Amino acid sequence: MNKKILIWSITAALAGFLFGFDVVVISGAEKKLQLLWGSSDIIHGVVVIGMALWGTVVGALFGSIPTNRLGRKKTLVWIGVLYTASAIGSGLANDPITFAIFRFIGGLGVGASTIAAPAYISEIAPAKDRGKLVALYQFNIVFGILVAFFSNYMLNGIGENAWRWMVGIEALPAAIYTVFALTVPKSPRWLLTKFRNSEAKEVLKLINPDLDPEKLMLEIKDEMDNTVPNENIFLKKYRFPLILAFSISFFNQLSGINAFLYYAPRILEEAGLGESAALLSSIGVGVTNMLFTLLGIFLIDKLGRKQLMYICSFGYIVSLSLVSAAFFLNWEGNAMPIFLFMFIASHAIGQGTVIWVFISEIFPNHLRGSGQSFGSSVHWILAAVVPSLVPVLFSTIGAGVVFLFFAVMMVFQLLFVAFVMPETKGISLEDLSKKLTKR
Repeated sequence: MNKKILIWSITAALAGFLFGFDVVVISGAEKKLQLLWGSSDIIHGVVVIGMALWGTVVGALFGSIPTNRLGRKKTLVWIGVLYTASAIGSGLANDPITFAIFRFIGGLGVGASTIAAPAYISEIAPAKDRGKLVALYQFNIVFGILVAFFSNYMLNGIGENAWRWMVGIEALPAAIYTVFALTVPKSPRWLLTKFRNSEAKEVLKLINPDLDPEKLMLEIKDEMDNTVPNENIFLKKYRFPLILAFSISFFNQLSGINAFLYYAPRILEEAGLGESAALLSSIGVGVTNMLFTLLGIFLIDKLGRKQLMYICSFGYIVSLSLVSAAFFLNWEGNAMPIFLFMFIASHAIGQGTVIWVFISEIFPNHLRGSGQSFGSSVHWILAAVVPSLVPVLFSTIGAGVVFLFFAVMMVFQLLFVAFVMPETKGISLEDLSKKLTKR
């Protein structure tokens, strides 16, 4: 593999580190903030916690605009700026409204990163390595999650203002990432969609000096010849990739993954662990997530996307059923962390590794940003709704019923994988476009 491609892919994927850190860091501070500001469960869930998720929804809905117009690279740089501003503002906030505003700004960065980073990496990666390179984005997400859990545990006992350090420390890696993002080249496929052929040719020579850039440019031009000006992803011929993007994003969140990550310490406390033990177990969740994501990255270009989704679907069904049973039958103590680790492992090796790779592959070059935006929007609308409802649902219908619902939804995911989802490994983006688009 070209070392330059690897370095550029890792740099773009660092947006995922900030994504993971930003999403999970609130789990160590959320109970303290609810007590500090006296928020009701609804206000706490919808405003203090939920505003970051709604920011992510807005970022995902409109992130395709800068990704398509400014380009993948410039969008990645602005994402770093948003993360930095959000971390500083959240750490200095003195009331729930100010806190929510700055968390919303960070959410914009999260949502936009799910479009720009996978699109950029998929467009510079060779077909045989595209799965593992795009999956570096997911690895950085889970690495950010692990660091956030560890950071929360380390900062938990430093005093009344520990929560400020928990959410504010993100400014440091955010600023470093912003500088790194300035060093990557523009996406050659994006440049070609803007008819900046000479610039695209120079980048293609950097990506692979041994290949004739004219050949790839002709393949991309051939794909573009089958399009019409100003078309969109909602045309009939793009219906199948649209269904695929919707389905994989829908099932990703209906597994309950974000609900668990946001409230991991609270869920473990409800299962009978003390506060310190719950925070420590959360670090175990982060380690499990990272290890099985690494395994998923190793396997995604060998077994393929579909096989990993089979593995995760069965794992989801078993682990979520056991978590639900633990709440129904009051299995307190050490059993719950084990079941939750099983759940995280299932997610990490399948959905976690596959989702951003798969969505970045199934749309044609000129609509990739819009397709990413659609899939990310479905993902993040559900990611905003589900965690926002968790405190209320736990206190009304109970955690056992909530996790049972998630288990049932994963049965439907298994059917989607078996009868609808195509395999995309090792196929060029242009050939996938021909295969999945109705002519």
